[in-house]
Amino acid sequence: MYNHILVPVAPDQIDECAESLEAAHRLLAKGGKVSVLSVLEELPSYVGSYFPKEQIKNSISEFENTLKTKLSTDDIDTHVISGHPTNSILEWAKKKKIDCIVVSSHRPGFSDLLLGSTAARIVRHANCSVVVQR
Repeated sequence: MYNHILVPVAPDQIDECAESLEAAHRLLAKGGKVSVLSVLEELPSYVGSYFPKEQIKNSISEFENTLKTKLSTDDIDTHVISGHPTNSILEWAKKKKIDCIVVSSHRPGFSDLLLGSTAARIVRHANCSVVVQR
C-alpha cells in the first residue's frame, strides 16, 4: 500500500480518469492521499508573444477550478502546473515524495513507437512505483 499516489490527468482526459482514480484508491494505504496533477503545456515563445503575459496564469487558474469542481474530494487533491508533461510530472512527483504514480495509457500507435508516449517515459524515468492503467 502507498501513502501518496499521483494520478496525472491530461487536460482533455478529465472525464476519462475514473478508472485510474479507482486503481489509486485500491492501492492507497489507510490515511494516505491521492493527488491529481494536470500539466498545461507552455506555449512556444514565438506563439506566446501574441498573448497577454498573464495568459498562462489565467489558464492555470481556470483549469484548477474545473479540476476541483469535477474531481476534488476529501481524499483527492488537485493541482495544475505548466511545462513539458513528462518532465513536469516526474519533477513534481520527486518534489512531493510520491511513492506511486498511476498513469493511463492508450494503445500505442506508430508515432508512439518513434517518440514514446508520456506513460512510457514516466515508466522508464520515475523514481517510484508506476502502475499503468490501460
